[in-house]
Amino acid sequence: MAYVVGDPCVKCKYTDCVEVCPVDCFYEGKNTLVIHPEECIDCGACEPVCPTTAIFEEEELPAKWAPYVEINAVFSGAKSTDDADTTGWPKTLVEAINAGAFKAWPMINTKRDALPNADDLQDEEGKINELDPAPYTG
Repeated sequence: MAYVVGDPCVKCKYTDCVEVCPVDCFYEGKNTLVIHPEECIDCGACEPVCPTTAIFEEEELPAKWAPYVEINAVFSGAKSTDDADTTGWPKTLVEAINAGAFKAWPMINTKRDALPNADDLQDEEGKINELDPAPYTG
């Protein structure tokens, strides 16, 4: 069972986790990270270093964040958009993958600065609606 990045990462995007990952299974969007479930080796190195407590073993992911299992798989490129279960996804994410221009996010293995105001936003609830489907471009 892989690890999953959940809601607390959105709008914060701390990257302490990518620095400790031995298999480079993190992928980067504009305002969050995801884990490729087939590349993750379940070592758990990422979980304790996440400042927002956004990383969970899949079976430990809070039920309210269940859509993130599929979000991680699709945006990391592990799962085809045609096979994605978009139940619980915001309309903007569904539209992004149905638009035909969807592109899986790039792998990240180097620590970067967190997003502006990350410390203030890390405890905000319901950030899935603000998850940007665009890949990180630098």
